[in-house]
Amino acid sequence: MTSANTAAGSASGKAGITYASAGVDVEAGDRAVELMKGAIKATHNPSVIGGVGGFAGLYDVSKLLTYKKPLLATSTDGVGTKVAIAQAMDIHDTIGFDLVGMVVDDIVVVGAEPLFMTDYIACGKVVPERIAGIVRGIAAACSVAGTALVGGETAEHPGLLGEHEYDVAGAATGVVEEDALLGPDRVRAGDVVIGMASSGLHSNGYSLVRRVINHAGWALDRQVSELGRTLGEELLEPTRVYAADCLDLARTFPVTGSAAVHGFSHVTGGGLAANLARVLPQGLVATVDRATWELPAIFKLVSELGNVPLADLERTLNLGVGMVAIVSPEAADAAVARLNERGLPSWVMGTVAADSDAILKSGPDYVQGAKGVDGGAVRMVNAYA
Repeated sequence: MTSANTAAGSASGKAGITYASAGVDVEAGDRAVELMKGAIKATHNPSVIGGVGGFAGLYDVSKLLTYKKPLLATSTDGVGTKVAIAQAMDIHDTIGFDLVGMVVDDIVVVGAEPLFMTDYIACGKVVPERIAGIVRGIAAACSVAGTALVGGETAEHPGLLGEHEYDVAGAATGVVEEDALLGPDRVRAGDVVIGMASSGLHSNGYSLVRRVINHAGWALDRQVSELGRTLGEELLEPTRVYAADCLDLARTFPVTGSAAVHGFSHVTGGGLAANLARVLPQGLVATVDRATWELPAIFKLVSELGNVPLADLERTLNLGVGMVAIVSPEAADAAVARLNERGLPSWVMGTVAADSDAILKSGPDYVQGAKGVDGGAVRMVNAYA
């Protein structure tokens, strides 16, 4: 029957429908893989088994045999509407840092070392150079984080996504020894809160930011003196990846010592207060002094262009703080010094105490029980420097 139908199609002069004519170019996908193979392999270490292109990524976890009680940590995330900026500017080799940062820096919050990562790219049309650029950025960020990129998938979805549209997502797995696990159970009254500078907007709040700049009528190629570059270049600034710095800090000041790291908080969607509250135990409040840092220019610009209320800014954007460490008072000065020596601007921004002042337990400056976690609280005080 197949032969007869084929013959009938040829006789009628009508071309048959192919996968390519339906909008999916398998050969383009193969070319993209060839272009990205080198960058992926550069993230591999001896624990990665096999090369690029297998059905599954393989990772030798023999080193877990040396752990007393290894706990696996996993996280998955995307980049959000920041991809619209990358697409508008036709720059695709930086968005990978945003993806990796959003994923691996959630894992290090519990003290886990991110071992390997996989990615997923959905697009309207596979343009090999564009896909390879995205993956090269992911691979470069994985190298910064010390994480192997062991696999991924590129899916072409014509009719669902426009020809130049794409979205990216990723997942990572890490490991931490049970007795080195960080989190609310470690935090004590008297602990010190250390802020680590963000590189800019990172990957959260772009729906607000894009609405503001569209309302203002600003183009991405507009030169902005306060930023020292174009608006688009600022908006596309890659997310800072903190994994290696946080792990170094946790190993330098282990939980078993008096000078110890007790926890981290990754400042993503929800802002500083909401994410910090997630890693505090009930009954404790972190008082964060806004006067200890100055808002970077991009946040001031968004505030002024959109007349955005401070409360909305603080629960949407990182406002210059991308990661927070909670450490014992004995570790505070040395921890700040070590982070700064590694090239990561850091400072003491607050302290942790018993949450006993009922008068202050209200208003936008006080956050408790955020992100579905009924934990501790954060109180923001003073004005930004």
